[in-house]
Amino acid sequence: MRILLVEDDKDVSRFVAKGLKESGHVIDQADNGRDGLFLAASENYDLIVLDRMLPGGMDGLRLLETLRATGSKVPVLFLSALAQVDDRVKGLKAGGDDYLTKPFAFTELLARIEALGRRSRGEGPVTRLAIADLEMDLLARSVKRAGRTIDLQPREFRLLEFLLRNAGQVVTRTMLLEAVWDYHFDPQTNVIDVHVSRLRQKIDRGFAFPLIHTVRNAGYMLRADQ
Repeated sequence: MRILLVEDDKDVSRFVAKGLKESGHVIDQADNGRDGLFLAASENYDLIVLDRMLPGGMDGLRLLETLRATGSKVPVLFLSALAQVDDRVKGLKAGGDDYLTKPFAFTELLARIEALGRRSRGEGPVTRLAIADLEMDLLARSVKRAGRTIDLQPREFRLLEFLLRNAGQVVTRTMLLEAVWDYHFDPQTNVIDVHVSRLRQKIDRGFAFPLIHTVRNAGYMLRADQ
């Protein structure tokens, strides 16, 4: 997707932009409300990630209200340190489609962006994930490879689901800790290595080619190398 990121905090902007680019999105950036409105009104974006508090005489609420007044229906996700219920309600009433408070996990931000993208394209929720001869049914909570049913523990299922949703991309230790274990810190244990090793035994052992690959000094990747 082509995404406009309007964020004045340089560290947050750099972090979000880097992660979205690595996930395959095209990113334009603005660090104040007026520049953000100019880009939003003059270019075609699939989604806007918008901070509430912005310099330049125009905050996020005013930017969005002005944009909506032009008839724009582009999905907008607020990303803000203003976390009170009233703040979230104001953001949604101004025309926002979603609201995520800081601090946040990048994996959650990415999931919300992808959900808004599917919604704007009129797509239903994803119920099946697959790569090569591996299939996961999210409704039945079942996994098969080459037609053979594979029994997974709940944590293994979540781990494989995350790998499938990010197939072909490097998945880092931090991403796995946040998405699968709900940790926002490194517990300094080998819990990830142990679970990936168990998952490999079930997913790859006895099949024609491996799907789970270690990327040295980076993390893991699910890909089909026949």
